[in-house]
Amino acid sequence: MVRIDSSLKQLFTEIYYNIKEIDSKVLEVWLEITNIPFLEEIGESNLENFLEGFQSISLKRGNFQQVYVVIDKITFIVESIQFLDQDIRFLSGILDYSGFERLIKEILSRNNYLSLTNFRFSDGSKLKSNTTQKRFEIDVIGIYLNYILIIDAKQWKRKDSYGSMNKAANLQFSRCIALKENSVAFSNLLLKLIGKISNFKKKIPFLLIPIIVTLEDNSIKINENLIPIVSIYEFNAFLQELPKNLQYFKKIQIKNLL
Repeated sequence: MVRIDSSLKQLFTEIYYNIKEIDSKVLEVWLEITNIPFLEEIGESNLENFLEGFQSISLKRGNFQQVYVVIDKITFIVESIQFLDQDIRFLSGILDYSGFERLIKEILSRNNYLSLTNFRFSDGSKLKSNTTQKRFEIDVIGIYLNYILIIDAKQWKRKDSYGSMNKAANLQFSRCIALKENSVAFSNLLLKLIGKISNFKKKIPFLLIPIIVTLEDNSIKINENLIPIVSIYEFNAFLQELPKNLQYFKKIQIKNLL
């Protein structure tokens, strides 16, 4: 385990200022050792042992056997929280939209959730008679015990009005209804998340919980229909406190499977 001190803050700061200049679509960044003075001072021969304590930083050889420092942006952001003054909102700014979804997925994983991104399904609900939407996509889905979090990732880099956030939350609730009504899609989702049917039938009834996760911290924490609106900064705490706060949120119960 790496000791937390000011020198490690220096290391993470140097890496941060390098990778924040890289295209946000790039999730694995290769840097020359000379770009990171802290690591250059340690020396190439000692780096492998030093970096064993980090999940986000590793060494790889390029085509001409030159050694590079390789940074996984997603795990770097999670590890950086304990070393840098910037909170996770600012660190999340080095990611594009799909990277933001992967960051949410990583935080779910660290809280023992099984998860996936970009789940698509057709509309098998009564909603299709009232709307023109025939297909839905859910940004991130996580399951733990019988909780299934249906997450809409909003990387809006501004504070939004109550109206726009409320509308986004209500749309997410509509996606939950549509998923519940499409039993084939829901069963396929469980197979992707858990595997064999025998693994998840004992978890019935499932609770679908619609959630909005935002980049910015909004004053709105819950919408008119009790859909939680959670900033990425608060998301980890939200997951840890969910069991005791579940009574305050909108839930959709699923008692039967195909």
